[in-house]
Amino acid sequence: MVRFLPCLLALILASTSAAQPPGSPPVPELPPLGGATYKRPVVVGWEEGVQPSAPRGFTVERFAEGFDSGRWLYVLPNGDVLVAQSRTESMGGFPPDVIEALTAQNAFGPSADSIILLRRTSEGIRRHTFVEGLNQPLGMLLLGNHFYVANTDSLLRFPYLPGAVRLSGQPKKILEIPAGEDANPWNNHWTRNVIATPDGKTLYLTVGSATDVNADGNEPPERAAIWTLRPDGSAKRLYATGLRNPVGLALDPATGDLWATVNERDGIGADVPPDYLARVVDGAFYGWPYVYFGTYPDPTWSKKDPVAVAEAAKRARVPDLALGGHSVPLGLLFYRGKSFPSNYRNGAFVARRAGVGRATFIGPDVVFLPFADGSPTGEIQPFLTGFVEDDAKGTVRGRAVGLAELPDGSLLVADDGANIIWRVKYAIP
Repeated sequence: MVRFLPCLLALILASTSAAQPPGSPPVPELPPLGGATYKRPVVVGWEEGVQPSAPRGFTVERFAEGFDSGRWLYVLPNGDVLVAQSRTESMGGFPPDVIEALTAQNAFGPSADSIILLRRTSEGIRRHTFVEGLNQPLGMLLLGNHFYVANTDSLLRFPYLPGAVRLSGQPKKILEIPAGEDANPWNNHWTRNVIATPDGKTLYLTVGSATDVNADGNEPPERAAIWTLRPDGSAKRLYATGLRNPVGLALDPATGDLWATVNERDGIGADVPPDYLARVVDGAFYGWPYVYFGTYPDPTWSKKDPVAVAEAAKRARVPDLALGGHSVPLGLLFYRGKSFPSNYRNGAFVARRAGVGRATFIGPDVVFLPFADGSPTGEIQPFLTGFVEDDAKGTVRGRAVGLAELPDGSLLVADDGANIIWRVKYAIP
């Protein structure tokens, strides 16, 4: 180990000075590595009459509640709201007592594997089971007369009739997705998101890694990536790689650029590496598992294969905005409505669920990221707060996950900790 340290130091110095790909943001200065921390957010729920706080002029109300891990949202053209109910069923690398505690908190356990449709009527919101019998669904997409569901192991396409409250036809599996293989049974990052280009000719699909840093070297090469394909499932290819766990996915309406929220690796410090927002460039590599934020070497791989680390540092694209270590950014939404003030029409909202890898939580919350000239300005503005009840005790009222925009321009926020959907409206003309 003593003989190895000078070599590792030389590698670090060499890799952090490596030239980055053309157009890549500059490499930021990050804090040094630290020890592993575990602090679980314990959900205690929202007291009657208490809701998240929003900036002056906004009001927050309960839109719907009583879900079974209502994690992701999608709004149909007629204003119906779809809620994907799915949950982590197992996870590798955690001791049995942690798994037991997380199961008691409903963070782990059987997944509801269904999508609920919410329709607003004069009598209130009517609830319908849109589809069930899925497999850890997340991403949803309506494209023409087809409705897509991104299960953890497949992309399904259903026939769709406008105004239907339930999918009645048989789905077609248009694509299989790696989701725990014999060589690597863990499927730790199981969420799959799907969106389409405005012309409907191309789909983007997120597929997170199965492990933290692929320490055994047997991850399927198509994981930790964003795929692109045609709506019929053909012409699939890797669009971008080296993304440990991309979840939120959205196109900037001003530029057409693709953006993603990405959850980084664990166990090397509270603040490193930060989770991030990235412009997703066709053919780009973002470093996982060898490096993070362009040139910072992963400790496991620095020992395992320093040559691979050095090579990765030469070609890894730097993420565009750090969102805090273990903040767990998920939902991503570029606001397209007109009811919010104009400063919210050039930038993105991000829902941060808050992770277990730090002593003081970052999140749960929703933040707004202003953009200028097609890129984040670097500012992270609080937008929806109040989820943390007592940081010292580790208690939170809920956890922010999915985002969606209603036709009237109000914002929906899925809280899968408290199983509430919050609606945020602007009240001052």
